[in-house]
Amino acid sequence: MSSAQATASSIASSAPVAPVIAQSAAAAAADKPKPCCVCKDEKAKRDECMLFSKAADPQKDCLSTIDQYRSCMAGFGFKV
Repeated sequence: MSSAQATASSIASSAPVAPVIAQSAAAAAADKPKPCCVCKDEKAKRDECMLFSKAADPQKDCLSTIDQYRSCMAGFGFKV
């Protein structure tokens, strides 16, 4: 094996994998929607319930709408 072939072989075998991983992570981040752009209906219902609830504890009164919003956000990969 000549020195040029050995150098080319060592360069090819030690090629960094990190840029490929970084590119795929960036592509995944670009495909993921922003939290403000998803579950708008569920968020509006949750907010309306919390703001206009006549209960002493609006959080307990609106638990079902809060859970709907959380499950919707979880469907898009967000943890609320």
